[in-house]
Amino acid sequence: MAAAGLCVVIGSHALIAMAYESVSFRISRNAEDLAQTVHALSQRLVRLEQRLEATELLLDRHGECDPQEITSLDNVERLLVDCRALLELTDNNELTDQRELTDQDELTDQNHEMAAAA
Repeated sequence: MAAAGLCVVIGSHALIAMAYESVSFRISRNAEDLAQTVHALSQRLVRLEQRLEATELLLDRHGECDPQEITSLDNVERLLVDCRALLELTDNNELTDQRELTDQDELTDQNHEMAAAA
């Protein structure tokens, strides 16, 4: 009977390990997706900043304030603010995901230690 109980315990640990690997893979995949999104947003932010700078230089050279250009600059500025906010939000989410992954690793280590002790 003791052997049968041992098989059940080993089987449950195998299920926990497989579930952990599945969750770990999904977290890693989400982290990769977030990293790609942050990279794309960063590139877009750089392009928008360059475009804003070029437009501001043109305005300085013209010396005149064209209402359409001012509206365009205002729109670009709003896009820049939105991109910066998204980047900050994404950075905060990545930090949270990394903390959760670390916490989950610690729980798994504790489960392995408890299983070894049993």
